[in-house]
Amino acid sequence: MKEFVISEAKVETAVLVGLITPRQDEAKTKEYLDELEFLADTAGAKVVRRFTQRAGGSSSITYVGSGKLDEIASYIRDEEENERPVGMVIFDDELSAKQIRNIEKALGVKILDRTSLILDIFAMRAQTAAAKTQVELAQYRYMLPRLQRLWTHLERQGGGSGSGGGKGSVGLRGPGETQLEMDRRIILHRITLLKQRLAEIDQQKTTQRKNRGRLIRVALVGYTNVGKSTIMNLLSKSEVFAENKLFATLDTTVRKVVVENLPFLLADTVGFIRKLPTDLVDSFKSTLDEVREADLLLHVVDISHPDFEEQISVVEKTLADLGCAEKPSMIVFNKTDNYKWVEKAPDDLTPETRENINLERLKRTWMAKLNDNCIFISALQKQNIDEFRTILYQKVREMHVQKYPYNDFLYNIESPEE
Repeated sequence: MKEFVISEAKVETAVLVGLITPRQDEAKTKEYLDELEFLADTAGAKVVRRFTQRAGGSSSITYVGSGKLDEIASYIRDEEENERPVGMVIFDDELSAKQIRNIEKALGVKILDRTSLILDIFAMRAQTAAAKTQVELAQYRYMLPRLQRLWTHLERQGGGSGSGGGKGSVGLRGPGETQLEMDRRIILHRITLLKQRLAEIDQQKTTQRKNRGRLIRVALVGYTNVGKSTIMNLLSKSEVFAENKLFATLDTTVRKVVVENLPFLLADTVGFIRKLPTDLVDSFKSTLDEVREADLLLHVVDISHPDFEEQISVVEKTLADLGCAEKPSMIVFNKTDNYKWVEKAPDDLTPETRENINLERLKRTWMAKLNDNCIFISALQKQNIDEFRTILYQKVREMHVQKYPYNDFLYNIESPEE
């Protein structure tokens, strides 16, 4: 499974490629490439150049047009001559096997797409058996339709799934036909085993959840790198890993939190992202069971991010896909200490945007309608945390009274471990 590893001993240089289309303007493409560069940095690669092209859509043959591909190839050759070799080219959308094969032939370097880059990061971040199994399953699902390109790189597994053979696809000749079908059977067999293993892990987690007693469950959800783990550490006084990288948290962490003698369970979950691979969502559904079974969702948002409203939409869509759209929720606008804006000149008649109004005015826009279903904090600087705890206490207490008999509510406060 080394196909996805892009950095081990040294930092590799990377070139990014994206499209400007009728559905994705230049500003949006820049935001996506900014995020792609952050992904590359998280994976250990250094971005040295970006290429964009205006087009009606992606080419089914080479993603970008032949002229743009020649421009990228020329840049790579020039860098090679100047002893600054480019290690890889990363495309902002998922590529087909045909596209990857044609692009590799034209550029002569390693080709990654957004999906394979995210899979690489997930493979690096996975710590528990569950996360490692989920990542491996997503990798095999990604590889399966691209097998014609990848089969020579697969590691052989002794015993396998029987002998290769069969008639194969029209147009394939010689030993490659047998090997391709053998690899396909190996991967399908491996996918089946991984699904079985995940089912067993999921059953164990279900049993663990049932043994947690009568406590309200709260889950931190949100876009990747918005500060969920920092909030988790702040509320639970625990040491959950947190850093300024995408997908710092893969494995769901659950802690018991007590606010004003009221105990409840708090779960930190994997962050969402735009263009999140479908295979990855499917593979991580068992991890997201903590979200599905939560009584209250704390949707954490990085208010300092210039595109935070789209990030909110991405998270809400993902929650809807998980069947959690109707769950009680509260938006936690985090990183207020990092909010930046540029004041407009008095004679500037351009419309107000996120970039030119201050935070207090922003709070009086659509956010004002949320009332106590939102709060503005800085988890890192511990700003407005007392008010956050108070609102959270009130919501959890109300839910506990509704979900369990009032006497049982008092009993749980006095004996939270039972």
